[in-house]
Amino acid sequence: METPNDIRLRLRFYEDVEDNIAVVREKFVNYRKHLSSDFMMKIRNNHIQFTIAGAKQRYWSPYLTIELEEKTEQDATLTHIRGLFGPAQTLWTFFIFMHFIVAGIFLTFAMFAFTDYSLHKPLTMDLTLMFIMVAVWFLLYVIARQTRENGYGQMHELEEVFWAILKS
Repeated sequence: METPNDIRLRLRFYEDVEDNIAVVREKFVNYRKHLSSDFMMKIRNNHIQFTIAGAKQRYWSPYLTIELEEKTEQDATLTHIRGLFGPAQTLWTFFIFMHFIVAGIFLTFAMFAFTDYSLHKPLTMDLTLMFIMVAVWFLLYVIARQTRENGYGQMHELEEVFWAILKS
């Protein structure tokens, strides 16, 4: 898994496997029967969610979401695997909520600034709060990047187990 230094916060990968969906899914079902207490796996149809559990789990522990899709090439049926590493859904929802709050405050004070400008009143307070909201947005971005970096080790653990399951 490559971790490029770009703006994307959720790492993705794609893989084509020479087995059909049923065989690939069965590998994950069989592995789940012998799953270590350090991992948790949920399988629903062609959707698999895999994460760290137990004593090793932290608020920044990543989830590996896997989608199995049928792909037909010439005479062979392949499975196209889409993998997505991301934070826990509650953490992701919290960050999105915070972004909406910051954007709402920014837009509110942008309207106040426009009104004050139209009425020839001072804009200092409005522009200051707008600047603070931009700074908070950048702070949220930095926190999200740091959270992702904290989870790199566990991402690699999940990836190693993922490849071990596919090779079994």
